Amino acid sequence: MRVGLVQQRFYGTKELTIEASLKSIKKLKKDKADLIVLQELHQDRYFCINENVDSFDLADDYESDLVFWSKVAKEEKIVLVTSLFEKRAAGLYHNTVVVFEKDGAIAGKYRKMHIPDDPGFYEKFYFTPGDLGYEPIETSVGKLGVLICWDQWFPEAARVMSLKGADVLIYPTAIGWFDEDSEEEKKRQLDAWITIQRSHAIANGIPVISVNRVGKELDDAKVIDGISFWGNSFVVDSQGAFIFRASVSEEEMVVNIDLKKSEEIRRIWPFFRDRRIDSYEGLLKRYID
Repeated sequence: MRVGLVQQRFYGTKELTIEASLKSIKKLKKDKADLIVLQELHQDRYFCINENVDSFDLADDYESDLVFWSKVAKEEKIVLVTSLFEKRAAGLYHNTVVVFEKDGAIAGKYRKMHIPDDPGFYEKFYFTPGDLGYEPIETSVGKLGVLICWDQWFPEAARVMSLKGADVLIYPTAIGWFDEDSEEEKKRQLDAWITIQRSHAIANGIPVISVNRVGKELDDAKVIDGISFWGNSFVVDSQGAFIFRASVSEEEMVVNIDLKKSEEIRRIWPFFRDRRIDSYEGLLKRYID
């Protein structure tokens, strides 16, 4: 699998941001990428930085966005992972990944299950938790276990995707820090983010692709200064070893993933074989008192 990753900043408008994405996609296609992954909510600003009812208008283009990205996938002959603001009905919105096949057909979609609510990340105001479950999306390049950002902190989501036969875990992401945080705190946050995702690769014996935003986005409500998205998109193999790791600023990259290695690793680290499924009933409880 030859994978293209597009981590990019917001270019001030939806139109300019999409234009930049298209340039990256075309460049990655020339580098023979079969699968291209875009970051979380890649078309526009990260509007969840504050709570504003007018921001729901950004989802009005959902149906036309589907048509647009379908054409991109078909023209470039790529499997394309997009992240869109879905308006399902009045007052019902989702943070949704839509995967397009090389012929432009929708291969499948995933609605974000875990929704954060933190300063600068007010996603519970906008998004209804997903109701499609954890279902790998079958494509011509493999079965994609696509999850979204906050999902990446939950080993249960990665495990279920893996148990259902995903060949790779993919996390479109929008995460960053506040400039006023100390350098030590920034390092702790970034290390934790990378470590938890590498652990999913190790525990499940499959590669992980994580694609983050870059650049600083200001809070127009001026409650906080803004978020500096830390980039660092990366790909690790089925042992959690880095295949590639981006900087805090570069905007596209292409890497090769050997899916056959998962079979080799699972033979020597047979975690699925040794799971004690008769002893995990507590995982279905919120907390065990």
